[in-house]
Amino acid sequence: MSKRVFAFNYTLKATNGDVLDKSEANQPLPFLEGTSQILPALEKEILTMAEGDKKLIKLKPEEAYGPQSDKMIMDVEKKELSHIPDLNIGTFLQLNLQNQTKVVRVSKMTDTHITLDGNHPLAGQALEFDIELVLVRPATQIELAHGHVHGLHGHSHH
Repeated sequence: MSKRVFAFNYTLKATNGDVLDKSEANQPLPFLEGTSQILPALEKEILTMAEGDKKLIKLKPEEAYGPQSDKMIMDVEKKELSHIPDLNIGTFLQLNLQNQTKVVRVSKMTDTHITLDGNHPLAGQALEFDIELVLVRPATQIELAHGHVHGLHGHSHH
């Protein structure tokens, strides 16, 4: 079976109804089937839809960005980060750890220590995606070779 390109409009909400993210008007989010470009549980649901369908997809934390993990939180002495100006709660930092780069968020600050959280900002949360599928088409050979979508109709170049 040939891979397909899907494009959808979405509104992402927390279970309390707060809007966390949404697609821009007239700019649906495209993805290439089977390439891990969106959450696997979300992709699985979208693959069952037809062009024009609308669906509310509810994901448990473990289907979305996983549970909060205490192993992803660390305290460092404030002086270790003194070279970074304007450090505030909510600031994102890139840490170079051996052979990988990890993005962490400053989650707490005291006079002596800073808490860095490597969990995804939406980890531990159940999420609701209000989806409207606006496009389903076969992937082009170039898209298959590159592993990503080249515009809604397969013609954009990069």
